Amino acid sequence: MNRIRKGDQVIVITGKNKGQRGDVLRVEGDRVFVSNVNLVKRHTKANPQANQPGGIVEREASIHISNVQLFNPATNKGERVGFKVLADERKVRVYRSSGEVVDA
Repeated sequence: MNRIRKGDQVIVITGKNKGQRGDVLRVEGDRVFVSNVNLVKRHTKANPQANQPGGIVEREASIHISNVQLFNPATNKGERVGFKVLADERKVRVYRSSGEVVDA
């Protein structure tokens, strides 16, 4: 079970994009792709079979998972995440600062 999952809202805590917020598009191993964060320009070749034009395309590059924190809307800050087993044997993610269960 990962601390950060697809669809989570995260905040970048270090690097050139520090302070930016966005939703996680996908998680690949120890790297995450966050919407509108760490944008890079790539030259792509046209692919007529996929109806894809060529040219310069701007898209998100990956960020290491240690450089982002889960955003807590209650405190308006990035928070560390831990795990807790509830009474009904479910394992849930919780914010370390408050112990509050993460809604996701």
